[in-house]
Amino acid sequence: MFAASMRTLLSPSLTPFSLHLPKPSLFSRVLRISPYSLTKPTSTLTRFTTRSSSSTRESHTKPTSPSSSFSSPGEIHVVVGPMFSGKTTTLLRRILAERELGKTIAVIKSDKDTRYCIESIVSHDGEKFPCWALPDLSCFKSRFGIDAYENQLDVIGIDEAQFFGDLYEFCREAADKEGKTVIVAGLDGDYLRRRFGSVLDVIPIADTVTKLSSRCEVCGKRALFTLRKTEERETEVIGGAEVYMPVCRNHYVSGQGVLETARNVLDSSRKPHNVASL
Repeated sequence: MFAASMRTLLSPSLTPFSLHLPKPSLFSRVLRISPYSLTKPTSTLTRFTTRSSSSTRESHTKPTSPSSSFSSPGEIHVVVGPMFSGKTTTLLRRILAERELGKTIAVIKSDKDTRYCIESIVSHDGEKFPCWALPDLSCFKSRFGIDAYENQLDVIGIDEAQFFGDLYEFCREAADKEGKTVIVAGLDGDYLRRRFGSVLDVIPIADTVTKLSSRCEVCGKRALFTLRKTEERETEVIGGAEVYMPVCRNHYVSGQGVLETARNVLDSSRKPHNVASL
């Protein structure tokens, strides 16, 4: 009797409940045997994918047209400020940084700017980089080469952007439809502190906007404005330190008043005076 009790304790008999375990549901079986639970997630291509990797992926999907040959939209970065604020230097640094990342780059400037070298952009500090000097931006694609532009070029730098009347259209097309990164550097205002060209039009579609400043040549404070020292009144007068100087707000207001008075005096002195005959 005692031995039978011990066997019962050591090997308890199975109850009817333990013989009828609940069957796994169809959903749980699907989860266990689903091939998706055994595979690793596929990796996605980044913005800086090489051309060869991108073309390999596209060849397995569908034929691409020139307007859809990029994997994602591009970017627009705007750098503005007065004269002598380092706009060209900033553009050069960003362009060279993109090249260090393996990007194909090209730099454009207006052919109106002949101050230093027609085939290079040159900062006031003497930094230089080869460029395309063009009358407008619409001709750049054909000059650069359609195939090279669509399949090789990654980054476009535009210096002295205020001189290009088609700046807005070019930047929007290049970034939105062609996947290019466009870096724009130019004056945001003229010597009268009015909008200059189309640079301000690009700001609503830009990814980033950098406002640079210089040092006031009178007091050394932060300078955000450009004062013209000569008597010309045209908006576009290309020149350097012999024509322009960066100034703070205080010395712009006072200096502009003095210069305007001087211009009026010069204008009146040039007018012929009627001498009454005796």
